Amino acid sequence: MIRYLLVTLVIISCNNHTAAQSGQVRSFIPEGYTLLDSASGDLNKDGKKDLVIILRNDYEEINTDTSRPVLLLLGTYKGYHLLERNDSVVLCKGCGGAFGDPYAGITIKNNFFSIEHYGGSGWRWTRIITFRYDLKRKQFVLHRDAGVSYHNAEPDKTSENIYHKEDFGKLLFSNFSHAKIWR
Repeated sequence: MIRYLLVTLVIISCNNHTAAQSGQVRSFIPEGYTLLDSASGDLNKDGKKDLVIILRNDYEEINTDTSRPVLLLLGTYKGYHLLERNDSVVLCKGCGGAFGDPYAGITIKNNFFSIEHYGGSGWRWTRIITFRYDLKRKQFVLHRDAGVSYHNAEPDKTSENIYHKEDFGKLLFSNFSHAKIWR
């Protein structure tokens, strides 16, 4: 039974992170960090698989407010190329309130990728930060920063927060910080 569980866990782990755990990709992960999550897709519309990798600090169990770097790796004929890194997109493990770790997932669709969060306590909230690849600039820019909040006692009464280019201009991925409050 234990052997079956271990094999199952290995298969699930490999299915979720096969591309991100390849030898070449591991070379992009700095010492003191491990893979938290990854997703693949053709972000720059060149026909090759690209990767978005989210790292976790090996000490985040002790210090829950450590950064979680996001690495954008573009696929090439020779492997992957690190395009950009940002340590201020993914919320920290301790940033979710009573719900704990707010990180909920990553999604890639076309030349967009989104990082999703969920947290709170009595007041609950979501935050989905979406970037798109600008084909002319050959850079990722913030497309939308959105979410909802509601009180647990009244989940049908939601408040939406949706911010677009009109609110932040052409904000590059490398310059984004989850701490920025849009007004």
